[in-house]
Amino acid sequence: MAKEIRNILFIMYDQLRHDYLGCTGHPYLKTPNMDWLASQGVRFSNCYVQSPICGSSRMSTYTGRYVHSHGAQRNNFPLKVGEQTMGDHLRKIGMECWLIGKTHMTVDAEGLSRLGIAEDGVIGARLSECGFDIHTRDDGLWAEGPDGFYDEKRSPYNEYLKAKGYGGDNPWGDFANAGAVDGDIASGWFMRHADKPANIKNEDSETPWLTRQAIDFMEGKRDSDVPWLAHVSYIKPHWPYIVPAPYHDMYGPNQVKPVVRDDGELDDPHPVYNAFMSNPIGQAFSRDEVRAKVIPTYMGLIKQCDDELGNLLEYMRESGAIEDTLIVLTSDHGDYLGDHWLGEKDLFHDPSVKVPLIIFDPTEAADGTRGTVCDALCEAIDLVPTFVDAKGGEVPDHILEGRSLMPYLHGLVPEEWRDFAVSEYDFSSSGAANALGLAPCDARLFMIVDHKWKFIHAEGGFRPLLFDLENDPQELVDLGGVAGQSEVMDLMYQRLGVWARRLSQRTATSDKTVRAMRKGSNRQGILLGVFDEGDVPAELSVKYRRKVPDVTGAAADE
Repeated sequence: MAKEIRNILFIMYDQLRHDYLGCTGHPYLKTPNMDWLASQGVRFSNCYVQSPICGSSRMSTYTGRYVHSHGAQRNNFPLKVGEQTMGDHLRKIGMECWLIGKTHMTVDAEGLSRLGIAEDGVIGARLSECGFDIHTRDDGLWAEGPDGFYDEKRSPYNEYLKAKGYGGDNPWGDFANAGAVDGDIASGWFMRHADKPANIKNEDSETPWLTRQAIDFMEGKRDSDVPWLAHVSYIKPHWPYIVPAPYHDMYGPNQVKPVVRDDGELDDPHPVYNAFMSNPIGQAFSRDEVRAKVIPTYMGLIKQCDDELGNLLEYMRESGAIEDTLIVLTSDHGDYLGDHWLGEKDLFHDPSVKVPLIIFDPTEAADGTRGTVCDALCEAIDLVPTFVDAKGGEVPDHILEGRSLMPYLHGLVPEEWRDFAVSEYDFSSSGAANALGLAPCDARLFMIVDHKWKFIHAEGGFRPLLFDLENDPQELVDLGGVAGQSEVMDLMYQRLGVWARRLSQRTATSDKTVRAMRKGSNRQGILLGVFDEGDVPAELSVKYRRKVPDVTGAAADE
C-alpha cells in the first residue's frame, strides 16, 4: 500500500439510494464493484446530505458548509460569489480540482457583474463552475419543452451523440432517454415506457460515455507532477427512468422490494407531508403499476453504474493509479420510489436524505479498517475537510463546517464527534408551498437526527414531526402530534437552537487569528486605560517617553 495519498477520485451518483447496493443489503441487486470498494475501505452507514434535493445538496458538499450558510437553498438558486469551494481549499495546498460531469450549480451572474469579473477569465470561469476546472461539464438534464431547454448550456454529450450519427437537435431526449415503438419515440418521461430499452447502444449512453471521459482525464494526467482531485459526477440513476439493453430487463417486478408505507401515514398526516403525498409525483408512485415499471429499471441503471465503476477501477489497476488515489463514492440524495407514499426526494425519510458513502484510503495507515462499517453520524459536508486533511493541509474550520473523516479511516475515534446531524429543505418555489399558501420564508424544513430520534421542524406555524428510530426504524409513525414527547422535543429544539447560533459567517478570520488578537494592540502603541507611565511595562511606552523632536521648516517659521 502507498505511504501517502497523491490524488483523489471523488465519484458522485445522482439519486442513488443508500440501500440499493449489494453491500448495504439489497436482496436482488448485485453491485460487485461498489462492494469491492467497500471491502477495501470504510462504508459509512449513517451519512446524511444537507438538503434532499440536487442543487442545494451539492452546493453544501462542494463548499463544506450548510445550506443555511451558503444560501443556495434550492435548485437554480445561485451560489453567491465569495463562497469558497473544495477547489479553492485544495489549490491552496498545491492540488488541482477538476470536474467530469454534473454540478447543478447556478452561477451568481449578478455578483460577477457587480465585481466586474468576466466569466471567460480563469477566476470568472472557476466562480461560474463551483470552483472546478472543467474537463467535461454536463448536467445531464437536456429536457426540452415549449419554453425551450431546461438547461441552456451546450451539451457535450449531445454533441458526442450527433457525431456518432444520432439524429435530431436533442439526441439526449430522442435516443439516450427514450425507447422506440414502430418508429415513434417512446419517451422516458412517460414511466409506462420504463421497461423498454433505450434506443441507443449501451456504449453510447450517458454512464459509459462519462466513464470514458474520466479515463481520458486520468490518462492525460499520468505524467503530471501536480496532484489532482477529479470529481466524476454521474447523472444516473436519476430519472428519466430508462436504460439501454442489456440492463432494461435484468430485473423484474418480482425482484422489487416490498414498499415501505402504512395506511396509518394517510391518517391525519402533517400538512407539509400531505402536500408532497398529494402532488403528481407522490400520487404516481403510490400506484403499484408505476413501481413495477420503474424500480426494475432503476436497478438496471444502478447495475450499469456498477459495471462502469468496474471499468474505471480496472483502468486504475492497470495504470497504477489505484495505488495512491483516495477513492470516494457517494450520492447527492436518494429516491423514495413509492416508500411513504412519495416519489422523488424532497423530505427527510431515510430513502431520501441518507446516502451511501464509501471511502477507500490506499495508505498503510488504513489497513486496519478495510472492509469495516462505521455507524458514526456523518454529513456530506465532511468530505471537503476530509480531502484537505488527506493531503496534509490544515482544515480551515472557521470556513468549513464539516469535519474530517480521516481518523475513522485510520481506526481512531475523533474527540467530541457530533451528537446529531442536520439537513434542511427550502421548498419555497414548489407546488407544495403554493398548495399550502405559504410565503417563501415559511416554506422551510429543518431536520435534526441522532441514533435514536429524527425530528423535523417546519416553519409556517406547523407542528414538528418526530420519529422514534429505535422502535420504528422504517419511520412509519409520526409522533410529532402525540402527547408525552416533550422531553425529546425540548432536546431537539435545543439542538436546533445551538446549530442555528453557530458562528457560520465569520469566514475571513480564523480562531487562531482571533486568539492572537487577544494579546491586544498595546505593543503597537494603543495604551487604553493607562493613567501613569508606570502603569504599563516601560517597553510599551518607550515611544511616548522622550524629548520633543526638533522643529524645522515651515513649522519653525511660525
